[in-house]
Amino acid sequence: MTHRGSRVLHVGSLSRVEGEGALRLRVEGRTVTEAHLEIYEPPRFFEAFLRGRSYTEPPDITARVCGICPVAYQMSACAAIEDACGVSVDPVIRDLRRLLYCGEWIESQALHIYLLHAPDFLGRASAIELARTHRAEVERGLRLKKAGNSLMEVLGGRAIHPVNVRLGGFHRAPTGGELHSLSEELKRALDDAWATVRWVSGFEFPDAHTDAALLALARPDTYAIETGVPTVLRADGTWGSFPVRDFTERVRESHVPHSTALHSRLDGHLHLTGSLARFAVGGRRLSPVAIQAAIEAGLGDPREGAVCRNPYRSILVRAVEIVYAVGEALRIVEAYEPPKHSFVEVPPHAGVGHGATEAPRGLLYHRYALAEDGTVTDALLIPPTAQNQGAIEHDLLRLAQRALAEHDPKDEELTALCERAIRNHDPCISCSTHFLDLTVVRTTPGGSHA
Repeated sequence: MTHRGSRVLHVGSLSRVEGEGALRLRVEGRTVTEAHLEIYEPPRFFEAFLRGRSYTEPPDITARVCGICPVAYQMSACAAIEDACGVSVDPVIRDLRRLLYCGEWIESQALHIYLLHAPDFLGRASAIELARTHRAEVERGLRLKKAGNSLMEVLGGRAIHPVNVRLGGFHRAPTGGELHSLSEELKRALDDAWATVRWVSGFEFPDAHTDAALLALARPDTYAIETGVPTVLRADGTWGSFPVRDFTERVRESHVPHSTALHSRLDGHLHLTGSLARFAVGGRRLSPVAIQAAIEAGLGDPREGAVCRNPYRSILVRAVEIVYAVGEALRIVEAYEPPKHSFVEVPPHAGVGHGATEAPRGLLYHRYALAEDGTVTDALLIPPTAQNQGAIEHDLLRLAQRALAEHDPKDEELTALCERAIRNHDPCISCSTHFLDLTVVRTTPGGSHA
């Protein structure tokens, strides 16, 4: 029997394709033999049309990959091109970039928690339906999102596809009054962030475990957002790290027949990026208030090695990361003094540059090759959702297999289970898929269709 159902969910865009996708499960008897997350929209060719452009253009062009996470693309592009040109920015500009990124983390994580993920835990089909029964909570989520958007508007010029970012810094630095005016909104947001942690910690979490390697940026001094060293916690508990310039030597992309998006493996193994990975790799570097939030959420103390491998509980980590990002934003805003110059000059230079930052959904890598006059001769973008696809498929296969072994669910129940499992990973579906068109092919042990 073949069952087809469809659902569209707008999540965000970070990958190489825009549009619709399908999940195909093949079930033989009560054994799942195949789980494919199919991405079938045509490639968007960002890497191709970056070639031949000026080195100053990728921060603005690549921001259009994603309407929810444009800052991630801007910061990764700036980091890679400045690396190729041998330029470092001063501490004030670094702080402003981190502040802008905090705004994106706040709005994106709040969007996912309240509008995309929480309905799964509360038995609601959508955020609209959730608002009918949990109006105060949804309004709180929208306030949080607005606080993040306010940061992006002041620093970036607008909340969607900011226009104030440039190589070396910003076209214009905000005045002290402009940034300080955000303090009261951020203080209210910190209260809302704590309320979010307490709210989601009351959800019921199904038992699940991912054995994928967890890959995230790490820094010795703070929780990594806009810079860091790629660091991995493997399934066997061992650790490793490597320079950003070696990223494509360690993370290898390959084409799979069922997807127009490339799949990735880290040292030949499935891996995950994102909140679970960041908490595992760098959780001990969270601020004291965020560590306390993690403990209250039931995640344990990351300073003592607490790691969360249950994808359903990723919503807890995202809530903790909102607490961290709001607190970090307050710290930077309250200490801000306008710089003498809003950017440093970045003269063109022949070379290859590498940059990686932590988009809300995980590690985003950019690489650019530049000619002597600054013309881009080659570009490579590896977004987090593309890296996560293989591990997501593996988790889906195990989830479906366990469900079939326990109670042999109907196809519509299996569809709902798979949709929920995918939302656990917060993929940027609007770039890789809009959502699922699930096809279950069931056969009897003898091979005939049931």
